[in-house]
Amino acid sequence: MAGLADEPRPGRRKQELVLTEEERAQLTGWVRRAKTAQFLASRARIVLACAEGRSNKQVAAELGIAQGTVNRWRARFVAHRLDGLADEPRVGRPPSILLDQVEDVVTRTLESTPGRDTHWSRASMAARAGLSKSTIGRIWKRFDLKPHLQDSFKFSTDPQFVDKVVDVVGLYHNPPEKAVVLCVDEKAQIQALDRSQPVLPMMPGMPERRTHDYLRHGITSLFAAFNIADGTVIGELHRRHRAIEFKKFLVTIDKAVPVGLDVHLVCDNYATHNTPEIKAWLGKHPRFHVHFTPTGSSWINQVERWFGLLTDKLIRRGVHTSIQALEADIKAWIDTWNENPRPFMWTKTADEILKSLADYLTRITPQTQTTSKELKFRSSGASH
Repeated sequence: MAGLADEPRPGRRKQELVLTEEERAQLTGWVRRAKTAQFLASRARIVLACAEGRSNKQVAAELGIAQGTVNRWRARFVAHRLDGLADEPRVGRPPSILLDQVEDVVTRTLESTPGRDTHWSRASMAARAGLSKSTIGRIWKRFDLKPHLQDSFKFSTDPQFVDKVVDVVGLYHNPPEKAVVLCVDEKAQIQALDRSQPVLPMMPGMPERRTHDYLRHGITSLFAAFNIADGTVIGELHRRHRAIEFKKFLVTIDKAVPVGLDVHLVCDNYATHNTPEIKAWLGKHPRFHVHFTPTGSSWINQVERWFGLLTDKLIRRGVHTSIQALEADIKAWIDTWNENPRPFMWTKTADEILKSLADYLTRITPQTQTTSKELKFRSSGASH
């Protein structure tokens, strides 16, 4: 009996998987195409790895997925070949849309435009693909495609991007003792706008209405310092936006922060923050420490989030007949905020931010077009 126990168990023999040249070409295309649906690319990788003779367990370890997932798609491919990589049909009426049609819709949406139009609509895609508009809508929903929407972005070209992210985020997560951390910036050229006709109030079934045109009554600039620990804000308004006004604001901060505490300022590289006059003032006040955010990365400065609240709740829909009225409202809004301040919770670590950006660059940049700067950025992000 002991001898029998020492013998290896025969195990279940894996199904043989051999690819034709056409199948290999198709699977390789799905893997390499940057805009292939993720589920299809993942299944193609499984089949290609299995075709190289590796066991299901080895493929699962290599791709970082469950072995049951490899078992399933190997068996599905052996039984149904390329068609087996589509989702299994559900109980009820058999599906009328083949995998190739779905892939065609997704590929067209991501990689082309309809004639002279800038983006696809359900109607134009339905006419091109020979499917109904509701079917196009379901495909787009399934793959989270929204051709009618667009967003903005900007990649930082700062050569010290990694170091600055680590520095600033490190302050957020581990602020120094006996010190305050203030996120500082200016919201410049806030306009005092008055509508050409009175605003019509909201009524049941009807939103508030206002004229599309307006009268300008001057501009002001708000200098603000957001305390990351308790959410309080030091604010100061100036009609002009120069280094001399920024220096006055630094004096205001110096008076507001108790003696004996260091002051760590998070701010951008705007010209008014780097003049010889400002550097000389900082040199005479050694308790001030400046931490610059990366170029083009205002999202890392918490005061920008606070500026967003101010804009949404006061400025965007405000009606002001003079610059004095606008400034009075801003001061009153800040006073109200400071009565019940709310700090923001910064959750992402520097490692997570850098990895997320590196992963995104990897997804959107073809391997053959990767620049040396991007490679340096990715390797730097991975090392932290």
